[in-house]
Amino acid sequence: MNRIDAEWLREFDEAILGFFAIDHAEAGMDERELSWYADLPPIDAALAYGRDFDLCRVDTFWPSPGLRHTS
Repeated sequence: MNRIDAEWLREFDEAILGFFAIDHAEAGMDERELSWYADLPPIDAALAYGRDFDLCRVDTFWPSPGLRHTS
């Protein structure tokens, strides 16, 4: 199993906080689960995780400041 890059993890946490108001630790993600998404850019990984686990986005009714990605 590959180690998760610290910069990628920081950006992933920033994205998942913006989209779903949780970070990887609060989501209960371990290194194995993080590795499932580590080949994606952090924003795409956060959105994929949210879709995979049916998380409710906090920006459903208004955009999250600083996050430009839409889906």
